Amino acid sequence: MLYGPKSTQRRARELRRTMSLPEVLLWQELRKRPEGLRFRRQHPAGPYVVDFFCPARKLAIEVDGEAHGYGDRPVRDRVRDDWLLGEGIKVIRIPAREVLRDVGSVIRHIVVQASSCPGRGGGTT
Repeated sequence: MLYGPKSTQRRARELRRTMSLPEVLLWQELRKRPEGLRFRRQHPAGPYVVDFFCPARKLAIEVDGEAHGYGDRPVRDRVRDDWLLGEGIKVIRIPAREVLRDVGSVIRHIVVQASSCPGRGGGTT
């Protein structure tokens, strides 16, 4: 299980209260435990907070809005993804517009990606 320092935990709590519309829509589906997979939202991971995390499959899901394509964000995202990978966490990035367009397809994609992760077996942790 990934955790972070108290400052990251506080930030995660705040982010849970201020989730974007695509994050809220995705969370409404992920909390139903598709294929038995359990997810956490706005989960602390070292110095970072991941949008969604499946501990059983060591899978992080990031919902990327338009801002992720500008400025230094792509580089920051790569650094973050590399850190998570170093911790044994697979990261999938999903454009926010895809969640808004067809959340069902996004859930199916997540389930397929989770099934390819070498987690600890069942999704009920």
